[in-house]
Formats: sequence, C-alpha cells, structure tokens
Amino acid sequence: MKKFKALVTNDDGIDSIFLHLLVEALIPNFEIKVAAPSKEQSWIGRAISRHKSIKVHKNETLFPDNITAWSISGTPTDCVNIALGHLLESPPDIILSGINLGYNTTEILILSSGTIAGAIEGSLWGFPSIAFSQEIPKHLYEGIHRNKGLTTGDFHATIQSSAQKAAEIAYQQLQIKSNLTKNSILNVNFPKNMEAKTKIEWTRPEKIHLGSLFKKNPNGNYCFEYSDGEKLCKHPDTDRSALRRGNISISLLDFSQICLQSPFRK
Repeated sequence: MKKFKALVTNDDGIDSIFLHLLVEALIPNFEIKVAAPSKEQSWIGRAISRHKSIKVHKNETLFPDNITAWSISGTPTDCVNIALGHLLESPPDIILSGINLGYNTTEILILSSGTIAGAIEGSLWGFPSIAFSQEIPKHLYEGIHRNKGLTTGDFHATIQSSAQKAAEIAYQQLQIKSNLTKNSILNVNFPKNMEAKTKIEWTRPEKIHLGSLFKKNPNGNYCFEYSDGEKLCKHPDTDRSALRRGNISISLLDFSQICLQSPFRK
C-alpha cells in the first residue's frame, strides 16, 4: 500500500506529547517529516520572524522509526516555510498541524492560532492542509499544559483516540482527492470526551466577543488573561456548538474569499 508524504508541525513545540501521539498515529499510512518550533509558539498567529536569524537543528531520534525532525527556533509559519523551501528533498502530499493543546474555535481564536497558521502556510504553497486541536477540560488544562501534553487515565485514552481520528481524516482527504485548494484548510477540533465512535459535524466558526485579554497587575503592567468571551450568534452548526454536543467539529476555512465558512453553509 502506498504511503503518502506528510509534513507535520505544531505551535506547542517539538516536545509536545500531543504532537508525538499524532506522529505515531500517522506512521502506518504516511512517510513523515516533522518541522516544529523548538519552544511553544501559541497565540502567535501567522507571525514570520523577519528581524532575527532562525536556527534549524536536525534530529532523527526524537520520534519512532527514525523519522527526520527539525527543531526550528521560529514560528509555525517559519517552520513550514523553511521546510518546504529548504529542508524537504521532495514535496509532501499534505501538511498537518497539531494536535494543539486546547481547541481552536471561533473566528477570533482561529486568527490568533499558531496551529492554524502552520496549516495556512502549507495551503499557500498549494498543498492540502489540516489543523487539529483538542478540547481539554478546564480542570485538567493547566497541568497538561505545564507538562507539555502529558496525560494520564481516561484523558490519555481521549487524546489517543483523537490522534487516530486525525490520521484517518488526513488519509481520507488524500484518498478522495480532497477539494482543499490553495488558501483553504480544514480546521478540526476534537471534543473532550473523544472516542473512536464520536460523530463528525461540518461546522462554521462561532462568533464571539472576547473583550480585553489583559489584566493589570500590581506594578501597573498588563498580563495576558484568557477569556471564553461572549457568544454573539445562535446558529446550531458552529464549531463550539458541535463540541458542546460532544462531537468532532470540522470547518472549512477558505481564505481565498477572505472569509471563514462551512462547505455546507447556505
């Protein structure tokens, strides 16, 4: 059976366990190269490192099966751009970004996400591209983030199921000769109760108002403080609505039309 070629990146850093679980799930059907940030690059959007030189370190022991990986001291966009322009010996069949620690839903978070940006960079080069993100229960998030994606118990089974489903989605998109075109990507969000049998919904990004994302501290400076925001729409087919129902959300993000939309949006 032919193996497809995948370039994999993320924004949580090359040592993120969620990234490693995705790579392991891809191994049966893909030849894999990894180009990921050397440290976390969350909430950085499509930033490009214009004013600094970027270090690239090649490593063939970080992942199983001697998969070639590059640790890159830049953003997710830098990683994909450098890999496609300089590191890969042959072009990939698909670009995969994730699995992100936390969901990437709503227009605001999508446009702020380094995970989404890695996939966008791949699409701009003309490759089918998919971003994967994992909803994490609030009471578990800080510990999982602090430990770079380390999970135990039931939630470890959850992220393993998400990684397997991500590999299935990627393979299916290539088998069916995906209609993903230049400037469009799939944004996939897995629910916190993910199982192999979890249903998929095609969705649109939910509209929210975040307000200030900063809190003034005692010395008069401002520090980032996340907010869930205020929901502005009541459509039942949004990405967050799907997650609330315990289902997988897949949204087609079509930047060629300067908008975000579902393939089934009327």
